[in-house]
Amino acid sequence: MSGSRNWSDLAHRAASGAVLALAGGAALVAGGWPFAAAICLVCGAIVWEAARMHASPGAALDGSLAGLAGLAIWALPWIFAAPLAAAAAIVVASRAGRARAALFGVVLWTLAAGIALAALREGGGLAWALWAVCVVAASDVAGYAAGRALGGPKLWPRVSPAKTWSGAIAGWIAAAAAGAAFAGPTGAGGALVPMSMLLCAAAQAGDIAESALKRSAGVKDSSGLIPGHGGAFDRFDAMLGAGLALLALWAAGLAPLAR
Repeated sequence: MSGSRNWSDLAHRAASGAVLALAGGAALVAGGWPFAAAICLVCGAIVWEAARMHASPGAALDGSLAGLAGLAIWALPWIFAAPLAAAAAIVVASRAGRARAALFGVVLWTLAAGIALAALREGGGLAWALWAVCVVAASDVAGYAAGRALGGPKLWPRVSPAKTWSGAIAGWIAAAAAGAAFAGPTGAGGALVPMSMLLCAAAQAGDIAESALKRSAGVKDSSGLIPGHGGAFDRFDAMLGAGLALLALWAAGLAPLAR
């Protein structure tokens, strides 16, 4: 993609992004139940969009169920997390008109990643949560800008034609810089730089996975919920990818998720 590509969507992206940043930032600073509730609201919106893409006759009900399941997982001991998430995924997938296995996976992915992000805020405090958000945001902005300005070879043209290697590499560099900036505030030291690059790679994988789901469903955007960004799934797919990476880092003893 060349540097002369139309940038006309930038104003819409910036305006809606600013609103999201203000609302999300307030919830992030508050932490606790306000942040968990905001996460579950987003998870519910994502499942609603995914259910619509998979021809569910009651997508709004599916999204509400997923959001409530997320709140229940947050409120109850973690031993109930897997059964609750699986139960929600089974109910939602059973109502889909097509690709039920894919929708089952989306619901599990969304709930697991969302609760991991809420648990990072609870277990690691504001600095760790800001690290995760800033890594994903910095890599997204850098990747978008470099991809538009530099273009070059496509990362995976059959699945996500807009993604370029220049954008992916710019994202990794930006993620490393964000990791270095938070090395002190989090107390993680230099280890946070490679961890940030891993988080970035997982975020990019989440973006590509959502693109593949949309392509299989034959849609351009998951919805029109957010001007300039498409839907909640379009906007938060990278954070969902990062959420799964946080679970892996927690399992390895590297990320301080609340138990």
